[in-house]
Amino acid sequence: MTQSVVPARVRVPNFVGQGKIDFVEKGVPTPGEGELLIQVKANAICGTDRGQFYAGSTVTPGHEASGVVVAVGPGTHTLLGTPGVIFLMDYCGSCRSCHKSFTNQCLHKRGDMGFNRDGGYGSYELTHENIFFPIDPDLSFADATLLLDIMGTGGHAIKRARLVHPDIESLVVTGAGPIGLAVLAMAKVLLGEDFPVLISDVSEYRLALAEQLGGKPIQLKETTLAEGVRKHGVASVDLAVDSSGKRVARQDALGVLAQRGVLVCVGHGEDLQLHVSSDLIATERAVMGSEYFAYQELTHNLALLQQHRSYLRQIITHTFPVSEIQQAFELFFSGKTGKVVIEQ
Repeated sequence: MTQSVVPARVRVPNFVGQGKIDFVEKGVPTPGEGELLIQVKANAICGTDRGQFYAGSTVTPGHEASGVVVAVGPGTHTLLGTPGVIFLMDYCGSCRSCHKSFTNQCLHKRGDMGFNRDGGYGSYELTHENIFFPIDPDLSFADATLLLDIMGTGGHAIKRARLVHPDIESLVVTGAGPIGLAVLAMAKVLLGEDFPVLISDVSEYRLALAEQLGGKPIQLKETTLAEGVRKHGVASVDLAVDSSGKRVARQDALGVLAQRGVLVCVGHGEDLQLHVSSDLIATERAVMGSEYFAYQELTHNLALLQQHRSYLRQIITHTFPVSEIQQAFELFFSGKTGKVVIEQ
């Protein structure tokens, strides 16, 4: 094994629960066969971190990390100093799903970074080489995090919908949090700058950011989703993407779907009630889930990020040093941010 100078122990954020983060010392691992040690430079906060922020975590959270390779284990080919991002799912690479490039549906997944493996809020992250994706050296580490939940998850939801409805002409997004904003932005990138995207929420801050990104806001404090859609001159939509995970949002999204329309559920959470005959069969609508994205999508998304970097980076509204991670999380969960990035 070859490595640069790496400390034996570092101070890392400790998610103790009840919305509190302190710091503890942890040893820095040594990469084994097929593994890389990444010095983390940036990690974006995700709404999925809510559970660990309030309930605590036995591992260091963080699943949207970018950084630099500082140590390599036997059997690896990545050069020291290579910058890149870390894919959330430690996929096996050998099962049926992986062979078909459905790496987000791996049948023998080894772990999820930041959830049951130490993740990107720490100074160093140990990964298998196959889930590390090299990036261009001119890309900032904060901007590189956009490749993950923003471009990856947002774009994958749209691609899933187009499998059953290739001629989508309108979209409504329920929830203007970071994933909702991601779907909006990726619709503009993938389907065209003039493609109509309606987006609903109760947060004035996030709706203003959505409008800045080219979305048509629907303030749910003032109107219903159906009324908001009609006020924007749309009778019904071809695609609805729910990023909120809320039952009422999903039901309302289903209610504004056109014939052949598609509802994609991205946000984990509550359920959805369906009348199969009227909601699905007679109208030939589809309801589907979209979980993260496939590792192979990173290559195309990197090219898109280079092309649309100034537009997409608008989603990152705040950056904090890791020493201020407590303040960063409190602000993020206040709803008055877009994407928040922790840098180190």
